Amino acid sequence: MPDTTDAEGLTVGQVSARLDVTVRALHHWDEIGLARPSLRTPAGYRLYTVPDLERLHRIVVYRELGLGLDKIRAVLDDSATDVPAALRAQRAQIAARIDRLRQLAAGLDRMIDAHEHGLLLTAEQQAAIFGPGWSPDGPVQARQRYGDTTQWRQYAERSASRTPEEWQAVADDTARLERALGEAMDAGVTPGSPEANHLVERHREVFASYFPLSRQMQVCLGRMYESDPGFAAHHDAIRPGLATWFRQLVDAAARAHGIDPATATWDEDR
Repeated sequence: MPDTTDAEGLTVGQVSARLDVTVRALHHWDEIGLARPSLRTPAGYRLYTVPDLERLHRIVVYRELGLGLDKIRAVLDDSATDVPAALRAQRAQIAARIDRLRQLAAGLDRMIDAHEHGLLLTAEQQAAIFGPGWSPDGPVQARQRYGDTTQWRQYAERSASRTPEEWQAVADDTARLERALGEAMDAGVTPGSPEANHLVERHREVFASYFPLSRQMQVCLGRMYESDPGFAAHHDAIRPGLATWFRQLVDAAARAHGIDPATATWDEDR
């Protein structure tokens, strides 16, 4: 491509470099008649004159403001176009987009906090929802123990969008389940019975508020309820021996689904 001077006009490449616009965009604007170069060299190369550059500069300014090419054409060429009104409309769209981005940023902040801390509740809210025996250190310890697991990530994703009222509903569901377990134990419900299997399924449904619980995972959880001093004490406070009794219910239900509790692992698929 021959070199040209500013007096003669600028080539597409020179305009591209001067205005920081791609050659492809300049060719497209030429094709649609938005900004056509006024001159051509004898060899047929496009040359942009000073008035052409002024128009291009205006196009770049309006494009940076977010106007589409059709709207830019109207602003530049249609005398009936109310330019301030068009710019106000564009500003309204940008303001709405900014508001949406702020909401997304707030959502990201909550998701980050949930992954790092688990519960997005104050200590006072936790005590009010989960009872005075609840320890705010529990989520911190859980994060330290399970923070690298898929289940912690699933729990954090649920926690990030959950309100205190929704956490209260989770706590209420858990309390109702625990009362039902105590009453069933008092009534002599035996492992493997329809009543027992219903309670095991209900436990999986309630626990899904934290993360999906497969049957194999539930077997592992039942073992932990029985062997972990903290969990065992919590369940045995509902009824003495409830931790062991519930583990037996879970084991029997697992066998009915072809799972050997003795070899069950933390498997998400079964």
